[in-house]
Amino acid sequence: MQDVTGAWRRTARGAGLLSAEGAVAPTIFAEMSALAARTGAINLGQGFPDEDGPAEVLEAARAAIANGANQYPPGRGIPALLEAISAHQRRFYALALDPEREILVTAGATEALAAALLALVDGPADEVVMFEPHYDSYAACVALSGATLVTVPLRRPYFQPDLDELAEAVTDRTRLILVNNPHNPTGAVLGQQVLQTIVDLAHRHDALILTDEVYEHLSFVPHVPVATLPGARERTLTVSSAGKTFSTTGWKIGWISGPAELITAVLTVKQFLTYVNGSPFQPAIALGLGLPDAFFAGVAATMKTKADLLGAGLRGAGFDVSTPSGSYFTVADAAPLGARDAAEFCRALPATAGVVAIPLTAFATPERRAEYATLVRFAACKRVEVLEEAAARLSSARRGSAAGPEPG
Repeated sequence: MQDVTGAWRRTARGAGLLSAEGAVAPTIFAEMSALAARTGAINLGQGFPDEDGPAEVLEAARAAIANGANQYPPGRGIPALLEAISAHQRRFYALALDPEREILVTAGATEALAAALLALVDGPADEVVMFEPHYDSYAACVALSGATLVTVPLRRPYFQPDLDELAEAVTDRTRLILVNNPHNPTGAVLGQQVLQTIVDLAHRHDALILTDEVYEHLSFVPHVPVATLPGARERTLTVSSAGKTFSTTGWKIGWISGPAELITAVLTVKQFLTYVNGSPFQPAIALGLGLPDAFFAGVAATMKTKADLLGAGLRGAGFDVSTPSGSYFTVADAAPLGARDAAEFCRALPATAGVVAIPLTAFATPERRAEYATLVRFAACKRVEVLEEAAARLSSARRGSAAGPEPG
């Protein structure tokens, strides 16, 4: 059979899925989830909630199905959701968006990011600058676009970039700067100076900014959209979604907003990916975006409480914990427990402690994995009793470690 090469191989390589022999390997996420299922371990690896979202949002989806909203919606999204997204951006951030020209509903944030990269970069002469560690789909999508990936490291304890390293990375070859804030996997929130530096560098080198803000309402400090900064609006595409805010990750309702000509370019690609999606979920999310301020404050406060609970449990179990400023995630250093390789530590953890986590090396390019060799990501987006049980298991495993070696 003829060797199959091309975009799939670039994508697999960008995602770190090609073995030394060139075979496609399973992701660490699939491996860890399988371990959780096989061992009965508590899965704090993958970032999805184990509780449903607000009842009125769920009921709105049921009502939409019953009322016949089961066929293709308009290509840009139903008018009610476009209006709701526009109103949301104005309400929370004083951003004025034309709902008919400057917003596009997508199949989750991941499709919005993929469509934007495919629409706006053009082969290896274009460079995409982003921070690492990074959400795993970013490098895969950059590889699929054919662009050249340039990364800037985020380092403990605060996971902020060095501004000189950032300035060195962004050049006249940079087509796009990809920003994730609040940040997955570290739980960091980029500082105001970092965000303004990104905008300044984009102006200096005539680059676009693509910003993933899916955790905007799970920030423990006030969220600052990049598009609100001086000089950013005309060159920034902002991505968000309903999944994190409303605990509806399976609905895959996302959106991208920005200058009309850029949104049209993204639509040109998006229409050949999923075309449209989620017809009965779109009116439900439109309703959700209009919920009172108390709801949005509540989801952030609840997540912070869970993150604090998880962090305390991890510290009690002997980890060195980086305190998150937002998102689902907490990063902990397993070196105090004797770990030398986070991946091996995580593979052993379900058996030794009954808990699943993800090594931070899964979110880094091969060249930088040594910088994160003993760091582990835990997800706090679970019920309180689940987090308490996970903390108890980890502490129990530590107490029992005198009888044998630590994992890793």
